[in-house]
Amino acid sequence: MTNLTKLASQQAREIILDSLGRLVAKGDAPETPLPDFRVEIPADKSHGDIAVNTAMVCAKAFKQPPRKIAELICQEAILDGTYFDRIEIAGPGFINFFLSRKWFSAAADAVIKDGDDYGKTDTGNGKRILVEFVSANPTGPMHIGNARGGAIGDCLAEILKWAGYDVQREFYVNDAGNQIQKFGRSLDLRFTQLCSENGQKVISECGDDTEKICRAIYDDTETFPMPDDVYLGQDIIVHAYNYLKENGKGLCEKDEQERMQTLTGYALPKNIAGLERDLLKYRITYDKWFKESTLHNDGSAKEIIEKLKASGYTYEKEGALWFKSSELGDEKDRVLVRANGIVTYFVPDIAYHYNKLVTRGYDKAIDIFGADHHGYIPRMKAALKALGADPDKLDIVIMQMVNLVRNGEKYKLSKRSGKAVTLSTLLDEIPIDAARFFFNLREPDSHFDFDLDLAVEKSSQNPVYYVQYAHARICSLIANLKAEGFEAESYTPDELDCLDTPQEIELIRKLAELPVDIDNAAKAYDPAKITKYSLELATLFHKFYDVCSVKNAENDALKKARLILCKAVRQALRNSLTIMNISCPEKM
Repeated sequence: MTNLTKLASQQAREIILDSLGRLVAKGDAPETPLPDFRVEIPADKSHGDIAVNTAMVCAKAFKQPPRKIAELICQEAILDGTYFDRIEIAGPGFINFFLSRKWFSAAADAVIKDGDDYGKTDTGNGKRILVEFVSANPTGPMHIGNARGGAIGDCLAEILKWAGYDVQREFYVNDAGNQIQKFGRSLDLRFTQLCSENGQKVISECGDDTEKICRAIYDDTETFPMPDDVYLGQDIIVHAYNYLKENGKGLCEKDEQERMQTLTGYALPKNIAGLERDLLKYRITYDKWFKESTLHNDGSAKEIIEKLKASGYTYEKEGALWFKSSELGDEKDRVLVRANGIVTYFVPDIAYHYNKLVTRGYDKAIDIFGADHHGYIPRMKAALKALGADPDKLDIVIMQMVNLVRNGEKYKLSKRSGKAVTLSTLLDEIPIDAARFFFNLREPDSHFDFDLDLAVEKSSQNPVYYVQYAHARICSLIANLKAEGFEAESYTPDELDCLDTPQEIELIRKLAELPVDIDNAAKAYDPAKITKYSLELATLFHKFYDVCSVKNAENDALKKARLILCKAVRQALRNSLTIMNISCPEKM
């Protein structure tokens, strides 16, 4: 796991510290605690490859102008045996380090040597992280927001793995509470409608055509009315009709509660299986599907209520039990148990997060939520604090909604047919690679338009196609040269020293950034940093390829070096696409 950028930054810091040590020994600098200084990578490479602000932060302690301090440091600096060939002073006293050819050769070589592991770091030091994402309501199919959450959560989990964390993916199944009651009531209403005389008439007229029957029931709101507080989608009618077809009308004779329980027991497992099936199609596999019902069945929810009571942060008002969350950073207090004795959804949510961080002992729990969950953060952190758990171990990534665009216009998410544009229907229209890439093109908290036309376009305008084409282009180049008997299977790093054109240098510099960008993406919980990296690397490769001929290089030594560089680029592209679970075609 080689990180040449990090190594160079560490060397720059060591050069500065050693230089200061010699200055103190000579009496040219005071023997005083050294203020912390920054080692940065400037955006403008004319300012050096690495910049250090030591002279500025030492001015007060040294009682000298920053530029004078910089001059003293540079006079004592020893670059022999390092990755730098010179240092310069800029502006008021910045010290700029310039990398040697040795570093660039080592950086390209590191990609080849590390291979499929290139980019991985040990930053996470094996800390255990649980990433919960999607967790769609199992009462219906997944929508476009879930599609974005799936891409973000899955890629973030993989990025964290590459950054050295022990990561688990989890789906929280809301199979209890109000939404399940609402689901059962919706199923019961549709089932009784289908069993009615009018319902039987529709079934008879439609000749057992499920889609036709469901559409007729859905459209005839006068004969088959539904209240506003139930689920209205056609999927509810499909479940009710399938149960009727398989089991007959006997359930109609049972009481409402039994009908609801029976229909829920029939339909809910099918919905959960559908969620898992659609997510597998999306290339998402979870380590655990955690059911909310287990928190009620094993007493965890009741235990949380007792723990909160014992904490002193609860009180009773008008027969309900309240949590004093406003005393712990929330905007207002929250109800835990209603006056009718039924717990609110907040209680199992607290129990679930307590289970993550205390019972199972994860070092960090990360939730991927939609924009409507902003208020959720302070109340959950308040609950964890009241329970004696560390609220800072919970991080919530808020993602904004996405607009689907077709023919330059917003594509409506819902149609009169009662069918929404779901994850499944989206993946029927566009390639999975495009979906995963596009949903990670922007930071999670940014709005963006998903261009459905662009996603299927096979041109350089399509970002995922552009990156994949760079990979395929390199594969074709390597295959063609191999057919001509030129492979460059073995080499020494110094054979890469001839790579010194601006295009080659910038390409190698970008190669070296992958471990840094993985660490930054892990720290910021932002997979868009990796899509951005892959796009920038592909762009630099295409520029290099157009200017620096490999096949017709001036001599075999340069041809060999450029071929090795191409192999390094192919590896870095493959690794960045692998992180996003996007295919790496060898031909396009």
